[in-house]
Amino acid sequence: MRAISRGICGATLALAAGHAVAQSSVTLYGVVDVFGQYLNNGGTHSFSERSGGSTGSLFGFQGREDLGGGLTAEFDLESGFNVNNGTFFADSNAIFYRQAWIGLSHADFGSLTFGRQYQPSFKVVYPVDPFRINEVISPLAAAVLAIDRNTLSTQYATGRTSNSINYQSPNLSGFTFNAMYAFSATVTQPLPSTSGNLLDVSATYSNYGLFAGFGYQYQHAGQLSFPGLPGRLDLVGTAHYTAAFAYRFGIVNLQAAYLYVQPKDAAAGSLAARLGTVHSVSIVEVGATIQATSQDAIQIAVIERNVRGSHDNTPGIEVGAEHNLTKRTSVYMRAGYMKNNGSATTSWPGITVTEPNASQTLVLMGMTHRF
Repeated sequence: MRAISRGICGATLALAAGHAVAQSSVTLYGVVDVFGQYLNNGGTHSFSERSGGSTGSLFGFQGREDLGGGLTAEFDLESGFNVNNGTFFADSNAIFYRQAWIGLSHADFGSLTFGRQYQPSFKVVYPVDPFRINEVISPLAAAVLAIDRNTLSTQYATGRTSNSINYQSPNLSGFTFNAMYAFSATVTQPLPSTSGNLLDVSATYSNYGLFAGFGYQYQHAGQLSFPGLPGRLDLVGTAHYTAAFAYRFGIVNLQAAYLYVQPKDAAAGSLAARLGTVHSVSIVEVGATIQATSQDAIQIAVIERNVRGSHDNTPGIEVGAEHNLTKRTSVYMRAGYMKNNGSATTSWPGITVTEPNASQTLVLMGMTHRF
């Protein structure tokens, strides 16, 4: 009798599981990207193998379930890794560093999502960077993420935010609106820091070959532990203004972005005030993406990062080319140059500048496979 009961229960569970699978779907996806790099860093030459030169290496799980009435439940869990050595990307303590969110969406009313997700301001600038804000090689990402003594207390836009609530409107005749609020978060990598609450709103328009967008973000005060400093450094409340524009005609997509980062004043007598680590920053990039053939694309970007009130600026240029071998596999190359002036120490993420007022030259070739 017990055996029969177990059999009935097992059959019931199997039918229930089959019914659940029929109502929802989960997709495994990912990217594997590796490249070889030559770097001239202020006269120091090196060769290395790295990961994520065109697109960050990642894998993820994306799920959707139709709840009826036009309502859909959805989630995305996305992890970044370094294919050259198998380690996690950026933060070894976060398995889903890139994305981890769940929410509801409706074709008529938009979506409401919760977790770690992309900021609205990031969605403004992503379409106008020829190198797609790549966290390893994009010169725009280099300018945003630069570790610079003059701006250590000026918070940078991280692109993704934990503990966040995000609303995205449906497409309204080409217009899309985003609004995010995020609660304070603490991390230990790449540097121990605590960020304050965050507000981020954006509006974009995309139609007839034109893309335009504006984003505003405000980060409340936080703290940072930086090696070599006598104590924790205050991160002052910081406003970020982002404007973006792109226009496609024929095979050419012209692109431009302007970012202005405006911190509040450091408290009198604070470590930030004594060290002079609070300055405004402006970043401008103009570039183009040229779809030369159905398999070949050419990218070019010219950029300048300028720290206000200080002799600290970095102009740079980067060119690239990609060739699709198939729909999933491509090869690419990049060549870039940056020149730091004054006390500037900007370089591509993951590269430490040997000394101020020096230049960096980067040449690389790589391969990407998507699945």
